[in-house]
Amino acid sequence: MTELLPPLPLLSVFLVASLVLAVMPGPGVFYIVTRSVAEGRAAGLASVIGVALGNLGSAIGASVGLAAIVSASSVAFEVVRYLGALYLFYLGWKALWSHKRHTGQSAPAPSGQNARVVRDGFVVALLNPKTALFFAAFLPQFVAPGTAHVFQPLILGVLFVFIAASTDTLYALFASLAAPYFSRASSAVSAARFAVCGAYFGLGLFAVLSGNRGNQ
Repeated sequence: MTELLPPLPLLSVFLVASLVLAVMPGPGVFYIVTRSVAEGRAAGLASVIGVALGNLGSAIGASVGLAAIVSASSVAFEVVRYLGALYLFYLGWKALWSHKRHTGQSAPAPSGQNARVVRDGFVVALLNPKTALFFAAFLPQFVAPGTAHVFQPLILGVLFVFIAASTDTLYALFASLAAPYFSRASSAVSAARFAVCGAYFGLGLFAVLSGNRGNQ
């Protein structure tokens, strides 16, 4: 019977590599930090959950071969990339015209709002094709030779998502410490709102401009 986990030395290297990669800031961390600063700890933690669920979806997709299909098909890659960019631009537009003020930790966001934050984080992470490609390229390096089923890469993917969610939580908690300072002045609230808008549009542009599959 094939082991569900690779040998301990290989697993140890995987855990260390995952931790190093998880603490490196990327689009997901940028999204989480922006939400935390602008809307407080509850929204920051909700964004962590959303991003983690999106990453988990990518890990599952990589395990069953979806990432390989996206990697091999320029059309599929471009479709997913532009869908993700369009959704980010949509979120930026919503943030630009949102006049609702947030009060940081002193007035937690309603549960419905946090649910939207989770949903947005999930879609942002899931529609990032580079996340799927990352799992397709990263996980096979640590799968034990001879493993023919999806369970070992799936378990490794879940472990990576858990590690990334843990480090993302620390980012959210530290970033949310700045939220009360933004909530004390209307100008700061406006600045936070425009920062959220800029973050979404910036991530959308990043998705559009980050590599052209047809030129690779």
